[in-house]
Amino acid sequence: MSAVACSDITTTRVELRSAALTLMAAVLKTTDLDLLAEEFEQRAATMPGLFDDEPVVIDLSCVRGDAHMVDFDALVALLRRHGMQPVAARGGNPQQMTAAVAAGLIEAPEGGRPAPREITTPPPEIVERVVEVQLAPLPPLVIDKPLRSGQQVYARDRDLIVLALVSFGAEVMADGHIHVYAPLRGRAHAGKSGNTDARIFCHCMEAQVLAIADVYRTTDEPLPEGVAGRAATVRLAGDQLAVEPLG
Repeated sequence: MSAVACSDITTTRVELRSAALTLMAAVLKTTDLDLLAEEFEQRAATMPGLFDDEPVVIDLSCVRGDAHMVDFDALVALLRRHGMQPVAARGGNPQQMTAAVAAGLIEAPEGGRPAPREITTPPPEIVERVVEVQLAPLPPLVIDKPLRSGQQVYARDRDLIVLALVSFGAEVMADGHIHVYAPLRGRAHAGKSGNTDARIFCHCMEAQVLAIADVYRTTDEPLPEGVAGRAATVRLAGDQLAVEPLG
């Protein structure tokens, strides 16, 4: 049998690339699964189909000091029953993280940067020259078709303008402002990269989830009088979102 030379293989079956995914975090405020189940039942009654197989990270940072051991098998089953797909856990104490990994979850980083390595040899002298370059801002991303449940649009480093319906279960995100000239019924996250001055504008406020710079508001908190179903704007006021009539 003759051997096949490596040079004869001109194609690859698998291409590996780095990928960045946006995941929702389920931040636990209690380890009591009965209380969690009761709250999810209430949310399901008021917001059916809110998550729609959404991949989530279980955030344990608020309960890491709780002495009660979490039954992660039961917790995962509870989240899946309500349309979430738990894939990872973060922020727990060593015992909690060990139990989470044993339940099939991966350990997600908590977002901190690694400590800088100690330099044991004197670095060479480096002369830095800083040149300011003024980059033209990117034009807004314009979407003129309705967004159905499960669809996502992310306007990176710019504003987002949507000229059609954002359905329940759809998500629009932007590092700048978001303008929706139609009913906003899904999720909207402006200032996603941390811009606390970003705002959301819409002609008909019916959103499931609103967020600016990772500060969230769901329909658990009723909208102010005169806002629901009408033109509205959303801004960050301190550590809370302010939803106000537009005009």
